[in-house]
Amino acid sequence: MATVGLKCPECGSLDIVDDEHYSQPQLVCSDCGAVVSEGLLTTTRSEETQGTDVRYTNSTEVDKKPCRNLINGIHRVRALCRILRLTFLMEETAETHFKQAYEHPNFIRVSLQKKEVLAGCCVLATCRQHSWPIAMGTICCLLEANPRLIGVVYQEMVKTLKIEAPPTSIIDLLETHCQAYKLSPQHVHEELSESSKDLTKRAAVLLELAADAWLVTGRQPVPILTASIFLAWQSLKPTQARLKYTLARFCQMAKVTKSSIAPKRVTELKEVLCKLGQELPWLRGDEVTPQTVIQMVDDILNHRLTLLRRALSSHEEALASELVLPPSLEDSLPGSHTNTPCLEGAASSQTPGQTPKEPFVGEPDTGNVQQQGDVDLTYTVVMEGLPHTGPGTDSQYSQPSAPNSGKRSLFEPPSVRYAKIRRVQVPVVEVTGDEEISDSEIDSYIRTPQEIRDYVEAKEALASSDDEF
Repeated sequence: MATVGLKCPECGSLDIVDDEHYSQPQLVCSDCGAVVSEGLLTTTRSEETQGTDVRYTNSTEVDKKPCRNLINGIHRVRALCRILRLTFLMEETAETHFKQAYEHPNFIRVSLQKKEVLAGCCVLATCRQHSWPIAMGTICCLLEANPRLIGVVYQEMVKTLKIEAPPTSIIDLLETHCQAYKLSPQHVHEELSESSKDLTKRAAVLLELAADAWLVTGRQPVPILTASIFLAWQSLKPTQARLKYTLARFCQMAKVTKSSIAPKRVTELKEVLCKLGQELPWLRGDEVTPQTVIQMVDDILNHRLTLLRRALSSHEEALASELVLPPSLEDSLPGSHTNTPCLEGAASSQTPGQTPKEPFVGEPDTGNVQQQGDVDLTYTVVMEGLPHTGPGTDSQYSQPSAPNSGKRSLFEPPSVRYAKIRRVQVPVVEVTGDEEISDSEIDSYIRTPQEIRDYVEAKEALASSDDEF
């Protein structure tokens, strides 16, 4: 290769080339063969690369490549996004969340199972950020993972990355969940078929009723969705053919996976419908059972708010009738004719010209103001005749210290109906050997006279038996 800018000192030629034939590089004139410059037999330390301390990553590759688990996780995120038909922007957001979480110290030294679940958690967080109706149960089915494990990893990921992912409304999940049920005439018999639009509309009203009865709060959405769709399908055409179907058979016909908790939600929802069905005026006191309430669902849902008010009012009247004092107890109470608070006086506190106000379902009590027909349940314990003492009272019957301590409601939250059993921590006794021994313990170590006589007789009997042998 010719070198530009050099000139042969012998002949003046500009045709100077590199002669690398030998181990020592030289610049030689191609016309006369004169050596213009000679190279060095050895190299300087700055030119040496072999033998110096070089990092392993710099010596083997220029750029750090992602590990195999990270690549597999990104592929899993993309596959989930395409199965759920997410947009390209949502797919990029999910990949970004996964890369940030994977490289975070909290997720470096975790099990491979948690790293696989992390991909689904990133997709779920992205869906919630963009208001995409996807439930955690859907991610569990796609990954075939434990729901509890997904919940733990999801909470840790949201806390680590500081992501704001509001939960999706259960009404938004309903339409997507209904589309998974194969109930069209192409899949089932015409008598059992139902359009997805009508099924979604009826199930949405049942979900609103379940929310009013505290059946949705703090619970998994998939079981209550399955229960509402099943009851909606039966109530739209309550024929004998549909009423014979159980939940398991219905899920098998619709080609969906049955949740193990869904039968409990069906039972709870039927109980709520029975309580409201009892308030239908044209039944004239007939008993409503879970087997017959399906035929009344249409009427119950059309007058849902009115039936809720009447059910609550009937429940309060039943409580008031139970808390009426017998005549013997009324006479025994001092000042019962003048100062005893009675339940019937609650309604008379209204002025004659004041119109009664219907209680609003779900509205909390405000102060001590009572509406017409309401019952003051703060005197429940007093009316039951339980003794209470307190300062400033002339009798052992007085108002309890805790307000509403005996109040019972028609619809209660799950945390009230099924209260968790709190664990009692057993105190650990530390034994050092320096503890004082009580007299009773010392007496337990000393033999009584009868025990001494029994011991001597047993010893003599053993000695005599040894002599015989």
